[in-house]
Amino acid sequence: MLSGIAFEMGAIIYLAAKGGIWLDEHYNTEKRIFTAIATILGVAIAIWVVLQQLKRIKY
Repeated sequence: MLSGIAFEMGAIIYLAAKGGIWLDEHYNTEKRIFTAIATILGVAIAIWVVLQQLKRIKY
């Protein structure tokens, strides 16, 4: 169960970063601000998902 968490975190962060890259290309931003914001948001969401899953694990 815990090994799947790493893949899930990676997928969330990857998809968030790809979304940010797409937004930067769509709006032609030079500083890649959407990529940075989306990646940080993806990391925050991934951590939140992991914490929610860890709460459900019974010791």
